[in-house]
Amino acid sequence: MGKREEKDKDKNAFSACQHCAIGIGLDISPLTSHSSPSMASMSSLKMISSLKLSRSSSISPLQSRKKIGSSLFQSLPTKTLKFSPTLVSTSRRSTNHITTTAFFFNNQKQHQDSQKPVKVQELFVYEINERDRASPAFLKLSQKEVNSLGDLVPFSNKLYSGNLEKRLGITAGLCVLIQHVPEKKGDRYEAIYSFYFGDYGHISVQGAYLTYQDTYLAVTGGSGIFEGVYGQVKLQQLVFPFKLFYTFYLKGIPDLPAELLGNPVQPSPAVEPSPAAKATEPHACITNFTD
Repeated sequence: MGKREEKDKDKNAFSACQHCAIGIGLDISPLTSHSSPSMASMSSLKMISSLKLSRSSSISPLQSRKKIGSSLFQSLPTKTLKFSPTLVSTSRRSTNHITTTAFFFNNQKQHQDSQKPVKVQELFVYEINERDRASPAFLKLSQKEVNSLGDLVPFSNKLYSGNLEKRLGITAGLCVLIQHVPEKKGDRYEAIYSFYFGDYGHISVQGAYLTYQDTYLAVTGGSGIFEGVYGQVKLQQLVFPFKLFYTFYLKGIPDLPAELLGNPVQPSPAVEPSPAAKATEPHACITNFTD
């Protein structure tokens, strides 16, 4: 009985829709000839809804669009509006995993780079005062008989390679007296100066210069092939203030040219440059050496 009543209701609804459509001049023969009563009923209902929308001329276009949008939204299956929490969660976990992996990979790479050994190059140089440059000049700003704080000593001496076979250039700089040390029979200076190597460029250093013992100074920079250099230099006092021997420990630069290198002569107060280097013969000096 229940099914029969439903079918009767569908038929009645379809008939009502059919009469209504005929009354307004619509041709619904395709629906009646090819559709079941149930499908025809649904199609008729859709037509009636369309007719109602078309007759509502008093409703503004904006309101019509809102109603149409509302109807479409309500007619969508509920399942299509559901999002899968599992999919979203998995996507987030995947993104987080990629980000975390990249973060640790970059950190690991930076850590490995920081552990790479830095190449240290040794450069041996003699500084010799040949008493032909009016150096050093003592400026007694303290106006005291004993060397005192504030006294200045500008200087410039000649540079030779560690094997004493080549003239390299000059030193040029300033020493500021910090402390007179009577028990050591010497003085402590703060030295700021540069080593000039002709076309190769220069190296700048700064640090303590003690007239009575060896010291280390910081390599603060350079130019030419020494651009970007850093490290330190050991200063050995041989004969104050006439002979000094330097051992540079240089980092951050390409390989040094062969003519700046060579096995150094053992440092001693008796060392002297070769006659050819002293005479600045072409084969015994670097190109455009600083004089």
